[in-house]
Amino acid sequence: MLHSIPTDRLGALGEPMADAVSRCVHCGFCLAACPTYRELGQEMDSPRGRIVLMKEVLEGQISLAEAQPHIDRCLGCLACEPACPSGVPYRDLISPFRALVFSQAPRTWQERLRRQLVSMTLPYPERFRPAAILGTWARRLPWVPSAMRPMLDLLPDRVPAEVLWPEVTPARGTRRARVALLLGCAQQVLDPDLNTATLEVLAENGVEVVAPQAQGCCGGLAWHTGDLDSARTLARRNLLAFPRDVDAILTNAAGCGSALHEYGLILKGTADEGRARVFVERVQDVTVFLERLGLRNPPASLPYRVVYQDACHLGNAQGVRQPPRNLLRSIPGLELLELPDADQCCGSAGTYNIDQPELAARLGERKARAIMASGATHVASGNIGCLTQIRSHLKRLGSPIGVCHTLQLLRDTYRRPGS
Repeated sequence: MLHSIPTDRLGALGEPMADAVSRCVHCGFCLAACPTYRELGQEMDSPRGRIVLMKEVLEGQISLAEAQPHIDRCLGCLACEPACPSGVPYRDLISPFRALVFSQAPRTWQERLRRQLVSMTLPYPERFRPAAILGTWARRLPWVPSAMRPMLDLLPDRVPAEVLWPEVTPARGTRRARVALLLGCAQQVLDPDLNTATLEVLAENGVEVVAPQAQGCCGGLAWHTGDLDSARTLARRNLLAFPRDVDAILTNAAGCGSALHEYGLILKGTADEGRARVFVERVQDVTVFLERLGLRNPPASLPYRVVYQDACHLGNAQGVRQPPRNLLRSIPGLELLELPDADQCCGSAGTYNIDQPELAARLGERKARAIMASGATHVASGNIGCLTQIRSHLKRLGSPIGVCHTLQLLRDTYRRPGS
């Protein structure tokens, strides 16, 4: 427990943080599951080690500067949670800790500039699009600061054309359900077809989709980097934007879905906490919703060999592993393959591949090589960050393997002759 500091110093987040610390019995089961421990082999770069570091910082036994490099290297992938026999809710500690020390964390001016640029652009498609277009041009310049290079290298060769989706997409045929869809922020710019495919598949299966125009970023990027004020502002915006008269609130990005599920924690101790917890109960990943609903029209044959990559914030954070696989298995002619160490992070992890480029690149290349060794023609995943990271590393390795979202593959079956 956190013995040496007054509870009120941690505010409303103190109780879940103290609970997470107290549950850890230091058994070490998390070590083998942690990507950074596997890469670096250092105790302090494991979940167990980081829990000790965070506890000692909060108790005033060590300085934040001593712990910060190891805390920064945490992906937030939550692979430690399913591996933990004691049920330590690591997510209730890592993000609140980062929020608590957000303004005090020692940063270089380059790090502060990079984080500021990301926070000012990525969550806002209307800003991120021109910034991304500028970035595709600027990365060719030899004098670009090294701190900016990882961010620019992740951009596609060409930023896709802007797509605007209707606020309401009607169901085709008899309506079976009515849902609301979070459109995301980065994926609207980097891969807008992901949302288009999601809307098409839902409509094809009799689902009316509301995409509220007042919605915004889920707040996940801010929350996972410790910017609690921004995360709360964005969460409150979505609480107001999404209608209550829908059967579910759907996400097609694992990171966004995970963030929405944490609204109760993000808004803990505020007047919006109760409403946030009601909101969370209606949030589902689109693959979960479709599997429960059942596909009305059987997909056409698709002769692909597809390996499925578990997005960490879908598999670890939300416990969603089988629904996307089951949807893929429903496609005639598709052979579903599995990866060794499928639960290991690809290194994207929100802005991790920007903040920790060297370690992220090692994880990304390892994942890309495993995909190439699988013999797959395509790799499917459920998160824009994973898709961007994997596509980037496959390209660097000269691989022609197609990279797509589960819903894009399903959409393609409905567009094929005979569907």
